[in-house]
Amino acid sequence: MTSPIKAEDSGSAAVLDPELAATTENAVAKGEKQPEGRSPGQLMWQRFKRDRTGVVSACVVIFFFVVAACAPLIAKLYGKNPYTLYAQEPDYPFLLDDFAMPTGSFGGMSGDFWFGVEPKLGRDVFTMLLYGMRTSLYMAVVVTTLCVVTGVVIGMVMGYFGGRVDYWMGRVTDFFLAFPQQLFFIAFMPVVTAMFVSPADETPTYLRAVAIILVMWFLGWMGLARLVRSSVLSLADREFVEAAKVSGASPWRIVRKEILPNIVTPILVQATYILPSTILTIAFLSFIGVGFVEPTPDWGRMFAVGADVYEQDPMFMFFPGVALVTFVLAFNLLGDSVRDAFDPKTGR
Repeated sequence: MTSPIKAEDSGSAAVLDPELAATTENAVAKGEKQPEGRSPGQLMWQRFKRDRTGVVSACVVIFFFVVAACAPLIAKLYGKNPYTLYAQEPDYPFLLDDFAMPTGSFGGMSGDFWFGVEPKLGRDVFTMLLYGMRTSLYMAVVVTTLCVVTGVVIGMVMGYFGGRVDYWMGRVTDFFLAFPQQLFFIAFMPVVTAMFVSPADETPTYLRAVAIILVMWFLGWMGLARLVRSSVLSLADREFVEAAKVSGASPWRIVRKEILPNIVTPILVQATYILPSTILTIAFLSFIGVGFVEPTPDWGRMFAVGADVYEQDPMFMFFPGVALVTFVLAFNLLGDSVRDAFDPKTGR
C-alpha cells in the first residue's frame, strides 16, 4: 500500500504533468501501483520532447554549431578555402567575366563551387559562409556568456541586499541603459582599436574581435540584470529563504542554494534571446565597416559585398541570408520552447 507521503508527492507531480496524472488515474482505477513522481528536470524534459517545434529548432541550432566547429575540416574535404582568389588561379581562367561578375548561372554555381563565387575577387562562397558562420557563432557565445554572468551577478546583488546597494547599482544600470547602443558601437569601435594600433597600420583581426566583445559586453548585461533583480526581489521574502536565514546560512549559501535554482528559467530563456540578437549586432557592425574587415569571413561583411552587387549578382546574398534567418529563427523558437517546457502553466 502506498504511504500518504508518497501519494501526496505523486499527486503534486501529477498536477504538473498531465501525462503522469492520466497514468496515475488509470493505475488507481485498475488497483495497480501508482507511478513514482518525476523530478522537475524530468518533467521539463518530457514537456520539451512533446514540443515538435522545439525539438526541430534544437536540431537546427545544433547542426549550425557542429558545422561551425567543423568548418576547417569541411573546407579541407571540399578542397577550397575562403581566402584564395580563385579568379586569378590558372585552373579557373573564365571564373569572372569582363565586368568581374561570375560567369555561368546562379552566381557561378558549379561542381567546383557549390554556392558560386564572390564577385570582383572570385573567392569561394561556400567556404566563406562556413567560416563566417564560425566567426559569428563563436563571438556570440563569448559575448552572451559574459553578459549572462555579469547580469546575473549584478542583478542578484541588487535584489538580495537591497537598500543603498540596490539604489546605487540601479542608477549605474540606468546610466548604461541610457547609451544609444547602435550609435555607441559606430562611434566607439574605431576609438577602441585606435587606442592600441596606429591609424596608419592595419588593425589585427584578434584586436577587432576583442574590441567587439568588450563593447558588446559593456552594453549588453543591463536587461538581464534588471530581470534577475526583479526575480530575486520576488523570492527574498519567501518562507524557504527566511528559514535559511533563521538557520544561520550565509548570504552566499542562500543565494547559491535557495535563490539561484529558482531563477534559472528566466535566465536561460533570456540567454536564448541574447545570443541571436548578438549575432545580428555583430553582422550589423561588419556591414557598416566597423566590425570585421577583409579578409576575415563574416556574415555581415558578406551582406556588405552583396549590397553592392545585388543587381548584377543577387545569388551572392541568397545563401548567407537563408543561413542567418534560419539560425536566428530557430534559436528564437528554441527559446520559446524552453520557456514553455520550464513553465507548466503554458498551454502549448
